[in-house]
Amino acid sequence: MSDTPSVRLQGIRGATTVEENDAQQILQATDELLRELIAANQLQPDDIVSGLFTMTADLNAAFPARAAEVYGWNIVALLHSTEIPVPGSLPRCIRLLVHAYTPRSKEEIRHVYLRRAVALRPDRAEGRR
Repeated sequence: MSDTPSVRLQGIRGATTVEENDAQQILQATDELLRELIAANQLQPDDIVSGLFTMTADLNAAFPARAAEVYGWNIVALLHSTEIPVPGSLPRCIRLLVHAYTPRSKEEIRHVYLRRAVALRPDRAEGRR
């Protein structure tokens, strides 16, 4: 985290999907989401305050936050939750909300939506898969 006064605590969203309730698919998709979110917002491990991972009720084969360990988030407060099962919602979806210190304004934050999750926020997906 930078000591400059322009650094703010911001929320950064992301989401992705998997084809099956499979631990390897969940961890790989979460890794891809984290990699894209970190790169898009130029985040460093010390910038991260906390992360909330949610999954739809049809996913339970792995905790997605395990994928964050390779990014140095071992001491970051992470939480898992199951989403409210709203009829018609996107199946097999993993969402992420990261709280991070960044000099970026809310307008400059790049939220990341991958795979079928692009449909959740096509206005924010920036043409990703």
